[in-house]
Amino acid sequence: MHSNEHPAVNPTEWIVDARGCSAESLRSLDRLHELFEQVVSDLDLRTIGETHWHQFPGSGGITGLCLLAESHLACHTFPEHGSLCLNLFCCRPHARWDFERVLAKLFSASTVDVQAVRRDYLTIEEQVGALNLRESR
Repeated sequence: MHSNEHPAVNPTEWIVDARGCSAESLRSLDRLHELFEQVVSDLDLRTIGETHWHQFPGSGGITGLCLLAESHLACHTFPEHGSLCLNLFCCRPHARWDFERVLAKLFSASTVDVQAVRRDYLTIEEQVGALNLRESR
């Protein structure tokens, strides 16, 4: 049973690797803005301040970080390898987002690998109870 004062948190982190992307799209801040806006809007996330972007010189890629009330959304693009790495950590439960469709549309990704890492955080009382149960066996 969870404490009402400190409810259980069951965050999910999505680790996404898109490959076969168009190098030009991976250098486009407009495309990345569109991606971030769509993720935030579709999942009803709450941003904290402005997204920070760093565009590497020449034909380099872009790194972006958006702090969320729920945690963070980050990306790194590698035009020279045709890849985009995306990381979304969210402490509120959400249905899986359609990363494959959106990344294919915006970046011409030919393959998209999505890993979902779920974490179950217990209250301190629940942790102590679980430890006591284990020790009594």
